[in-house]
Amino acid sequence: MSAPGPAARMRALLAEDVCHVMPCCWDGLSARLIEQAEFPFTFMSGFSVAAGRAGLPDTGLLSLGEILDTGRAITGAVSIPVLGDGDTGHGNAMNVRRTVREFARAGFAAVMIEDQVSPKRCGHTGVKEVVRRQEALTRIRAAVEARDEEDLDILILARTDARAALGLEEALARAAAFHELGADILFVEAPRSRKELARTAREVPGTHMANMLEGGLTPFLPPAELEQMGYRIAAYPLTLLSAAMRAMRAALAEMKAGRHPHGMLMDFGELKTTIGFDDYDAMAARYAAAEPEADE
Repeated sequence: MSAPGPAARMRALLAEDVCHVMPCCWDGLSARLIEQAEFPFTFMSGFSVAAGRAGLPDTGLLSLGEILDTGRAITGAVSIPVLGDGDTGHGNAMNVRRTVREFARAGFAAVMIEDQVSPKRCGHTGVKEVVRRQEALTRIRAAVEARDEEDLDILILARTDARAALGLEEALARAAAFHELGADILFVEAPRSRKELARTAREVPGTHMANMLEGGLTPFLPPAELEQMGYRIAAYPLTLLSAAMRAMRAALAEMKAGRHPHGMLMDFGELKTTIGFDDYDAMAARYAAAEPEADE
């Protein structure tokens, strides 16, 4: 019997009566650290990939190919389910279908499709426009149909940024319609208060994700409170990226000042183990032991 695929494992996690904490990653190393810390799944943050891969802001500048290239490195580095940022679907309904198909082939457990006007941007940096509701529904319908008609092992995470552009009522209406179309996970971006967060999870049927961005527009709530509201995922999109950037800046400041940041560093042995040198050497030794000796 074959092992369940990433989408099936993700469904099982979402069926649990708990709000899972989900740190987000941007490359294979950050994803591996999340897995080693025993988090059950992660999300490939588009914001962080744009920053980490190209040093660019999250304003739709990376191509689908660049995103998938990074995504394959991430899904190949870990065994936990990985959710991925599919942005607006990279075009019309047919592009959305291809985006879903390619994310499934890359090994993602879920792909997020949103309703911003292209080029999109981070939902906490001033979203001004979303597509009309009918176009937003067409994107999600195309994603769901690609999943079902092509029997893809992937979940559809439907996101709306209508709260910032058109108000909460429109955002809730869109999220409810996404659920009716068959979206597996719902994400209403940037609610402005505890009341709005609670209302979203209470009034819209389905499985909900909350976005906990430090310094963002949404109140930063503990997972226990989000769980009481009915959320199943608490996403932390920039926590690790921000921590890494701050640590690197501090180390660079020390070096610029003529000092070395010895006390800020991971032990070399721990670094090698974390990256996987010990596992590699052990496996290489096993194969070397099995090789026949050369004839004299």
